[in-house]
Amino acid sequence: MAGGAPVPRRSHPARVHQHEWLADLLGGRPRLGPHALASGKTAVAALGDVDLDAVMPVVAAVNAYAIGAVRREIAERRAERATGMDEKRWQTSLGPYLERTFATGRFPAPATVVHDAAHLDADRTFRIGLDFLLDGIEARISR
Repeated sequence: MAGGAPVPRRSHPARVHQHEWLADLLGGRPRLGPHALASGKTAVAALGDVDLDAVMPVVAAVNAYAIGAVRREIAERRAERATGMDEKRWQTSLGPYLERTFATGRFPAPATVVHDAAHLDADRTFRIGLDFLLDGIEARISR
């Protein structure tokens, strides 16, 4: 980030998968203990000499992205257990409906994405999305 140390870009910890209950706690008011303050210190240090009024929106955006990704993955795991269908089987079950719907010509953009886009795993999707977010933050701060 501008003026600060580079922000490491790595995927979310797989450890969250071992503690699914964590998803139900994420997103509320943070508990401000020493670990939370140390994490905040690291985030502010990574931002360097960024306008003080930008610090909290940047931290909130990155946190919201990470929390959303974790919650989505845990929701997917819970759905898999509840239905007995992994993501691939669920997508296959939707195939006939999507083909009929796309054949109407009313949804050309989603049809193109479903047929032609790369379908990445959750970790790769997370990393690419995080890169988009951080690049956008960096561009905004650099202005």
